[in-house]
Amino acid sequence: MAPARQISGPCGEWPESSAFIREVLDRIGDKWTVLTISTLGAGSLRYSDLQASIPGISQRMLTQTLKHLERDGLVTRTAYAEVPPRVEYALTDLGRSLIDAVMAMADWAVTHHGEIASNRAASEVTGVGRAKAAVSAPAR
Repeated sequence: MAPARQISGPCGEWPESSAFIREVLDRIGDKWTVLTISTLGAGSLRYSDLQASIPGISQRMLTQTLKHLERDGLVTRTAYAEVPPRVEYALTDLGRSLIDAVMAMADWAVTHHGEIASNRAASEVTGVGRAKAAVSAPAR
């Protein structure tokens, strides 16, 4: 009889129905969520200012990210009855509680991006976990 497996890591301490926890981690670990929360950490912003502050995010992706964050109670959306209409987004207390975590991830990425780029370049040459065989021209 095979010995019982030892379960390690945080998943072993979660309830059996941990799909929701994985879903929350997927949301808060998403790159656009991390960048949106860290950007709003400095204060509320209008949609266009938020989009300009996050290079590479499309209008569609920002809208989708903000809707998800608002649904989860991490961001508030305030529409002002003005002409032209003005909408501002801000972090809730729950959203602000994520600032330290997302800034730690962002700081880690800034600190280690050069090393990761070097590893990726080396992997292109050698492959992941193994040396690639030298490619030679077929004999004629």
